Amino acid sequence: MAQKTRLKSDTVRYTTREEVEVAIKEVGDLQRELQRIATHQNDELAAITEKYAPQIAELQERIKPLQKAIEVWCEANRAELTNNGKTKTGSFNTGEVQWRQRPPSVLIRKAEDVLERLRQLGLSRFIRSKDEPNKEAMLAEPDIAATVTGITIKKGVEDFVITPFEQGV
Repeated sequence: MAQKTRLKSDTVRYTTREEVEVAIKEVGDLQRELQRIATHQNDELAAITEKYAPQIAELQERIKPLQKAIEVWCEANRAELTNNGKTKTGSFNTGEVQWRQRPPSVLIRKAEDVLERLRQLGLSRFIRSKDEPNKEAMLAEPDIAATVTGITIKKGVEDFVITPFEQGV
């Protein structure tokens, strides 16, 4: 197996405070340029989307009645197309149609009311209770929480953030 080539990025080393200040300004300048380009890109994408939206909408509207008419005809001729229900697909020279059964789903309105009714009816098997560690409580009492095997309280994690001052945009 051939050895992979490692690519290392150039590391710049600064020796004075002034060099770091110049570099921070450069980071800010580059971030603003990046933002300008991203904004310009989004403007162009929006213009392209707006340009093609009417054509797309018109084509979608032309497709809808064709789909409905095909569905009506196929429903009327479903037995013939599916070999009396032996298949779920009807084949044509130009394509096929399919009937697919969606999996069962549950729709719940007013979940609190439903939970109460399930409890009243003794149908607790339809109620899920979820036990999970309470991290907020552990952070409120980190010394006690840290005594439990498997719990580690991270403290003092430090991020290095460069925030260039705004220059003229």
